[in-house]
Formats: sequence, structure tokens, C-alpha cells
Amino acid sequence: MSNIQDEIRIAIHAIWTRRWLALGVAWAVCIAGWLFVSQIPSRYESRARIAVQNSQLLPDGIATTQASQMGSIDQVRQTLISAINLQKVVRGTDLANTVSSDADVAARVSALAKAIKIENQQDMIFQLTVTQPSPKLAQQVAQKLIDIFVESNLVGDRNSTNQSLAFLDKQLNERQKQLQIAETKRAQYQNQFMGGLPGSGSVADRIGLARSQMAQVDSDLAAAQSSVAAVQGQLAGTPRTVGEGGGVAGPARVRLMTIQGQLADARARGYTDNHPDVIALKNQLVAAQAAAKAEPAGGGAGGQANPLYMSLQSMAAEKQAQLASLKMRKAQLQNDLDRLNASLATDPEAAAEQGAIDRDYQVLKDSYDQLLRQREQVALRGQAQNQTDSMRFSLIDPPTYPRAPTAPNRILLLTVVFVTGLGLGVGSAFALSKLRQTFTTPQALQRTMGMPVIGAIGEVVTRTQAATRAKRMKLFLGGTAALGAAYGMVMAIELLQRGLAA
Repeated sequence: MSNIQDEIRIAIHAIWTRRWLALGVAWAVCIAGWLFVSQIPSRYESRARIAVQNSQLLPDGIATTQASQMGSIDQVRQTLISAINLQKVVRGTDLANTVSSDADVAARVSALAKAIKIENQQDMIFQLTVTQPSPKLAQQVAQKLIDIFVESNLVGDRNSTNQSLAFLDKQLNERQKQLQIAETKRAQYQNQFMGGLPGSGSVADRIGLARSQMAQVDSDLAAAQSSVAAVQGQLAGTPRTVGEGGGVAGPARVRLMTIQGQLADARARGYTDNHPDVIALKNQLVAAQAAAKAEPAGGGAGGQANPLYMSLQSMAAEKQAQLASLKMRKAQLQNDLDRLNASLATDPEAAAEQGAIDRDYQVLKDSYDQLLRQREQVALRGQAQNQTDSMRFSLIDPPTYPRAPTAPNRILLLTVVFVTGLGLGVGSAFALSKLRQTFTTPQALQRTMGMPVIGAIGEVVTRTQAATRAKRMKLFLGGTAALGAAYGMVMAIELLQRGLAA
């Protein structure tokens, strides 16, 4: 432990004996470092936050979608720091006082491009950061950029709408010309090849439509035949006349008519003679006929016409007319099918060409209709943009006026230079003591030489030397205090400059 203490005392003594070197090195390092720090330009940052709100005045299918709005904002954000916009910033702020030629403007534009940062913090919220050598200029540039940001979005959106309308109008004109050519070609083909054929569309479409109608007519014809058979069955079992005095047929004849009607209805449903219901009705019919013959007739020459019979007769005539009409319709459809099949077999190439013409015409018509709908939507959105703003911009945080530079941290740098100067001064004195080594104590001499030291002679200082040393000590302490005062002065100057800049 004593050896360590001795080494510490020896090092302190060595540094103290070379204290003037340490003080000179500290002064030199501090002055050079403080001058270097003072030459570093200050940088002030002005920040602002912008919120973008969508104005949905139109339905979702017509209004601008969220994705397209974000794409438009990203495009404006990317082009905001273009050379043209930055030239507007240079000429619209105090930077205009520092330029005198186009070369100066280009230099300022290049510097601004590196000093501007636009970040998307959240959905539709942006932060603008501008770095400049003065707080006032940083705020001016940030405000000018916000104005350009709003103007670029509004004007760019309307210009985009106008360009879309011009493009759609051009496409509509081209589609209209193509559609007119296709219509003319289609009409010529119809007159030349398809004029005498029934229906509309291609030959295959007409054949398909005719077959579908034929199937429907066959179904209606079967139903009509069943209805006619049912009415005729009921008509056969109904007497033409009724007895005098308003009397009606006897019970046996009524039962006979009922069974006949049931049997006719069963056959209309498609039951065969082997069906159990039909067999039972036939057996009942035989018994009813025998009973009706045995029953005395209620009418004679003086009987009246049966109203039910006349109604059934009228219904039967109507059903017969419907059946005849359906048969004529079926014959007509069969004739049309024969003509279409003959045309398809005679000239298959013409039929194929007609199908291609119809397909081309339909494609052009669908394309034209789609473009027309899109054009109407874009035009409506453009009218809404002219009367209202599709996007609204609001400042969440206006451009800040920085009170202190963000870089460099001069207070820290000045302190680091001061501490470094002191350290280098002490270190240089200690290093020189190692290069020009002397023996401070008899023990050190004894350890080094390996020989016993008999004694040591102390230094005798005269009054003149003591006065000289005291004077030099005062000068040293004054130089050390002056170094500390210089540190305090540069710190005060830095704080004063910050206050003046703010």
C-alpha cells in the first residue's frame, strides 16, 4: 500500500514540476477546440403536423376510394420536394435574399431537398420537419411547404379528373366509330343472309329459341288435349234436355253421369284401362247404365234444354279452338326449324360468320356502355370537386418556432473540450516526466540503483528565489483561473446567442 502511495506522490510531483507545460497545453487545446466548435453551423428544426380528412359527399361507387386517396397523397408527397416546388420555396421565403443567379437558386434547392423530411405518422396524418440555420427561416420554409402541399393536392386532384375525362372522351369516340362500323356490317349481313329466316340473332340462337318454343307448345298441346277429353267426357254423360215442369233426371241417370265424368277425368290424367281406378269405374258404369235403362225417362218431346249441357258444349268448343291454335303454332315452329336447319346445312360458313359478327358487336357495345358509365361517374366526381373539396387539410400542430438549435449541442461540446484540454495538459506533463526521468525520493534511487543510499541533502532556498517562486505561483494560479474564466465566458456567450436567436 505504501508503494502505491509513493508512486502517486511521485506522479503528482512530476506533474507539478512541469505544471507550466500542462497549463500551456490545456490553453492551446481549449482555444483550438472552442474555435472549432464555434465554427460548426447551428441547425434549427421546425415541425408541423397535417391531418387529411376525406369528404365523402358521393356514394361509395362514385366517390374517391380510400386507396386512391392514399395513392394520390403519396404521389404528392413524393413530388413535393421536386425542383419546381423547392424553387417556389426559395423565392417565397427569406432564402430569396441569399440568391442572385440561377446557380444560387439551384444550390439552395439542392440543400433544401436534404433538409426536408415528410413522415406518415398515422393514417392520413403527416409530420413535416424542416432543418435550417435560423429558427425564423425554418418556420418560413415549413409554412411555405404546407401551402404548396395543400395546393398541390387540390389542383392535382382536379387536373387528374380533367385528364381522366379527356381520356374517356377519346376512348368513347373511338368505340363509337368501331360500333357504327360493326352495326353497318351486321345490318348488311342480316339483309343479305338472314333476312328471310325467322327470329333474331345467329342461326344457332334462332334454332335454340325455336326448339325451346316447340317444347313449350308441346307441353301446352298435351294439356289442351287432356282438357278437351275431360270436357267431352262430361258432355257425353250430360243429358241434352230435362223433364217438363223443371224436373230433373232420376237418381240412376245422375249417378251414371257422375261415373262417366269421373272416368273421363281419370283418362285425362293418363290412367290406362288396366289401372285399378279405371277398372272400378268401368264396373260401376255397367251397373249404373243398367239402372238408368230401368228408370222411366223423365223427359220426352216436350222436355226443356239442359243448361249444364249447353255450358259444357260451349266449353268444349273453346277447348277445341285452343287445341287447333296450338296445333297451328306447332306446325309453324316446325316449319321455322326446318328452314333454319336447312340454312345451317346449306351454308355453315355464313352461319359461323354471322355468329362472329354478333359477338364482335356485343363486345364493342358492352365496352362502350362501360366507358359511358365510367365517364358519367368521373364527370359527377369532378363536379363535386369543383363545388367542394374532396379532401380537407387541417393543421394539427402549426410550424414550430425553435428556441434552441437541435444540433450541435455546443454546451456539451464546449465542456468536453475544456475537460479534454485539462486532461491533455496533465497527460503531457506526466509523459514528459517519463521521458526525462529523475529520482524524486531516496527510496526510488535505492530501488533503481540497487545500492544503499546514505542520505539526502535538502534544497536551500534564498529569499530572492522564494520571492521569485511566489511570483511564478501567482502567475500559474492566475493562468489556471483565467482558463476557468474563459470556459465560463464561452458558455455565457453560447447561452446569450441562443437567447438572441430565439
